[in-house]
Amino acid sequence: MTDNKIKYFLSGIVPYIIWGTMSIPLRNIKGFPPHEILYYRIFVSTILVWATIFLFRREALKSDLNFLKSLSTRNKTKLMLLTVVSSFLITGNWFTYIYAVNSVSLRAAAFAYMVCPLLTALCGFIILKERLTKAKAIALIVAFISIILLATGSLHEVIWAIIIASFYAMYVILLKIIKGIDKFNFLGVQLILSGLMMLPLYFLNAAPFPTENIFWLHIFLIAIVFTIIPLFLNSYALMGMPSSALGILIYINPIVAFAVAFFYFEEKIDLHQLFAYLLLLLSIVIFNAPLLKSVVYKKQ
Repeated sequence: MTDNKIKYFLSGIVPYIIWGTMSIPLRNIKGFPPHEILYYRIFVSTILVWATIFLFRREALKSDLNFLKSLSTRNKTKLMLLTVVSSFLITGNWFTYIYAVNSVSLRAAAFAYMVCPLLTALCGFIILKERLTKAKAIALIVAFISIILLATGSLHEVIWAIIIASFYAMYVILLKIIKGIDKFNFLGVQLILSGLMMLPLYFLNAAPFPTENIFWLHIFLIAIVFTIIPLFLNSYALMGMPSSALGILIYINPIVAFAVAFFYFEEKIDLHQLFAYLLLLLSIVIFNAPLLKSVVYKKQ
């Protein structure tokens, strides 16, 4: 591999490793309510993302503004509506993930991101009328069987995993529809809208302003290390890697998350759950078999 390809590959793999360990800082501030963690994460992330845009990405911002000016009134309205809905979906995903990590289980949070790509494919087939191959259909059936098996052991965990995955799957579908806008600038707009959505909850659940150093240390850590840096790396990787290859790398996230749950936090898993997870892993292999073959073939 050339130096550039190595850089792109590392830029693609590092974000998913980072996101897979996000449960560690979240668990460290478990004593704070999930909504409180979320709206301070959003507020801090908004400030940092827009500071980054104004300092380093002004050209991309100008390009997006020119693109918006070129749209018809109808398309502007459509884009605005999709942006609002996508902001609601990503906010819901963030909240349910934080709640699952601190109040349900790490297994549920990790399981959500194993199911997510499969659920996204199903939503793409239903909503976007994307082609569903026979292999992908078999993979979805195997995944469904895995979910049923897990539900017989812990229905509560499975429901939360599906809720988390559903929010993110629908969010990804909307991102596929929204085109022509810089993804990092789009994130900046989404964060503003997410902050506005969280304001009523902020005032309704008014609590003393947190002054603990450990809380703010972790909020800035989550905003910088688990939001801005991986998104930057992910965008850079897309410049030199096919999105299909990154589609395979996404499974690093739940693998790392499961490893953190079992080895770092020492969460237990029984044989029934292990079999269900292995079945889901099989469905992932079946689902991505053509993609894996094409990547291996290109390397050769």
